[in-house]
Amino acid sequence: MMKKREVQASVKDERLVQKRRDQMIKGAVTLFKQKGFHRTTTREIAKAAGFSIGTLYEYIRTKEDVLYLVCDSIYDHVSERLQQDLSLKSGTLASLKLGIANFFQVMDEMQAEVLVMYQEVKSLSKDALPYVLKKEMEMVAMFADLLTRCVENGELKLTEKQVDIIAHNIFVQGQMWGFRRWALRKLFTLEEYIALQTEILLSGISSEVSASQEVPQK
Repeated sequence: MMKKREVQASVKDERLVQKRRDQMIKGAVTLFKQKGFHRTTTREIAKAAGFSIGTLYEYIRTKEDVLYLVCDSIYDHVSERLQQDLSLKSGTLASLKLGIANFFQVMDEMQAEVLVMYQEVKSLSKDALPYVLKKEMEMVAMFADLLTRCVENGELKLTEKQVDIIAHNIFVQGQMWGFRRWALRKLFTLEEYIALQTEILLSGISSEVSASQEVPQK
């Protein structure tokens, strides 16, 4: 697993640091959506978060740190959700369905953070994009792990390449709800979207398995 980029804080109480940074993220995301990263000042972020500029600098060093925190926050929420109850149902289709539902729910709850991260990552230093992309790949790997466990448990019959492409498909379908929620929720509730995408995914897996079995050996 990729190590988090360290964002330094002068405060040592970890729970307080997390609480203040969560406040910061919420305030900053709203401002970044309204004004963009470059036009938003650290003083405005502090005001939106409900504390002084001096307090702000006890928890971050630069405005850029906030975007790293947004990226890590999305990853942490996805990771936490995917671990919920999965150990009890590991290697089953129920665990896969639960993982998909939890991921899509995080994309809905953190839509603003997801949009801001992708819109403003270009504003970061040159090491930022690889950092965000590696975090993406770690999230995709979580789904690959869920699928592989189902294969090992005899619930699914998939090749490694099929596992890889399906893991990416799940990730993209979750992002699609975040990026196109404005249009999709005119047609579906989140619950309907999850059910339909999961149904399509599982029927697609069955089709892929059948097709792969029909391919003649060279």
